[in-house]
Amino acid sequence: MSLDKILAISGKPGLYELKTQTRSGFVAESLLDGKRITVGLRNNVSLLSEIAVYTLKEEVPLREVFGKISEKENGGQTSVGHKEDKIRLEEYFFEVLPDYDEDRVYPGDIKKIIQWYNLLQAKGITDFEVEETSSEDTEEKGEEASGEA
Repeated sequence: MSLDKILAISGKPGLYELKTQTRSGFVAESLLDGKRITVGLRNNVSLLSEIAVYTLKEEVPLREVFGKISEKENGGQTSVGHKEDKIRLEEYFFEVLPDYDEDRVYPGDIKKIIQWYNLLQAKGITDFEVEETSSEDTEEKGEEASGEA
């Protein structure tokens, strides 16, 4: 399973897997306890594949940050917990993403990222790469369009 089906729902702990769409929203299953919930369209929901982290130069997709954490931890859980103090969390995140923007990435954001990573890791969701087929399809379409000109 990729990050394209994993959701963060504002006001609800943990992460959720998108199961199905309904007329008034969708059904999601908690990765924490496996319970299914119905989420309305009024809820603030984010796909993990759409979240990015501010750096001094650009925004880095969350999947790349997770990849860097995985690389640092050799594919295992993080060496710091999400309940560590602010200084320890910032030191850890600086090791993972040295040029992150300290003014726009708050300790609460770092806590969430570490907590989410560990939850995904515990559930065996470790595929943080972008699916290559979509980028290849785009390139092929671009070549076809430029060939006609």
